[in-house]
Amino acid sequence: MRFRHMVPAFVLLAACSDPTARSTAQPAPPLAAPARAVPTSALGMKQSFAPVVAKAAPAVVNISSKRLVRQQADPFWEMFGRGAPRERVEGSLGSGVIVRADGVIVTNNHVVEGGQEITVALADRREFPARILLADPRTDLAILKIDAGGALPVLAIDDTGDAQVGDLVLAIGDPFGVGQTVTNGIISALNRSADPSGDAASSYIQTDAAINPGNSGGALVDMDGDLIGVNSFILSRSGTSSGVGFAVPATMVRRVVETAVGGGQAVVRPWLGARTQAVTAEIARSLGLALPQGVLVAQVWPGGPAARAGVRQGDVISQIDGKPVYDPGGLNFALGAHRPGDGVRLTVRRGGADVPLSLRAEAPPATPARDERTLSGRNPFEGATVVNLSPAVAEALGVDPFLGPGVLVLSVQGGLAVNVGLRPGDLIREVNGKRIESVAQLAAAATAQTRVWQVTIERSGQAISATFRT
Repeated sequence: MRFRHMVPAFVLLAACSDPTARSTAQPAPPLAAPARAVPTSALGMKQSFAPVVAKAAPAVVNISSKRLVRQQADPFWEMFGRGAPRERVEGSLGSGVIVRADGVIVTNNHVVEGGQEITVALADRREFPARILLADPRTDLAILKIDAGGALPVLAIDDTGDAQVGDLVLAIGDPFGVGQTVTNGIISALNRSADPSGDAASSYIQTDAAINPGNSGGALVDMDGDLIGVNSFILSRSGTSSGVGFAVPATMVRRVVETAVGGGQAVVRPWLGARTQAVTAEIARSLGLALPQGVLVAQVWPGGPAARAGVRQGDVISQIDGKPVYDPGGLNFALGAHRPGDGVRLTVRRGGADVPLSLRAEAPPATPARDERTLSGRNPFEGATVVNLSPAVAEALGVDPFLGPGVLVLSVQGGLAVNVGLRPGDLIREVNGKRIESVAQLAAAATAQTRVWQVTIERSGQAISATFRT
């Protein structure tokens, strides 16, 4: 269940290091030395990228997904008894990357989401059924597994983070289902946030390598032939490539792959335990900062990781692990790439001086207990599935944990809840004048023997009160 804005997704590939440098990624199966050399200068551009393609392309696959959709008949024909629902098969095409020789493949979640039949076609045209090990909608990554009966070619994951703007990159995928295709370009930008307000997945590699429909889940490789990103989406008014494509960086790709291979059903992201906001030019002037860079700490969760690390309200977090912080999305992404228990280095600007702090990455606490229920009875909440709001629930659903104790609406599946207009993401605050802070309190309030209900909810930061009759 997700309540934050979803970014459209197609696919891309990006980043390159010094062509003469030694790869720092995990080793890939040895290949015969190519007859041609990788370009090392402007004059060398007249040569060929074929050696890089020969190393990377065998590990890039095509993915097709099918699902059965039940389509309602026209209401007009239903009046004449001809309204039987019909079923049709919907399909999607995308790309993927083999990251382990035993058949572990990474792709975009939107390529396989809802798929009931997933098929992977290798570069040598062999096809195998695939199963989903883990799906992570927030990063738009999914991990698949196929059994090919032998070792498969692998694309090494380079998560060193040494890519720079201007590096040459190749995007490899299967756009339009016409077969494997390679495009080249450069890294246009790093740490791009699709949601600067704080989405943990928002720190993309931007590239001008041509990305087209069907490239989703494909590889973005550097000049060492290593995977530095998974193509995810483009910004385009026409729906075709316009030189603005985005890839999920390899640091998050490895994190999701490790979770799936380790048997995890969900990626556990560490949380900061602080509410932050981007430093604007106006805020920078008011704080005496030379540049509008970093994130301002607006609130600190008592006893949370930030509080124990010594972070204070009013601090400006300028660096994490020695790298600049530009917005809450980038900060949360960098923190989310860590495993719980890791040490994290922060630099905060306080009183005109830089203060180094050490933070221990921790999973958000699941307090109060989740207590998920679907309510029934003659009340305005009939048909709504609700849950207690905790930092863990807030992290999983992408809502603000600082909203305080309350009951969050997960879904509305009919009943009176639909009629009164409840929506997923609503926080139920009061019922008939009583403050609601837990699912147990809401369930008790919903048993009241009354036909008139006064309900207050919070939606998108605004309190809404209404009176209903049941």
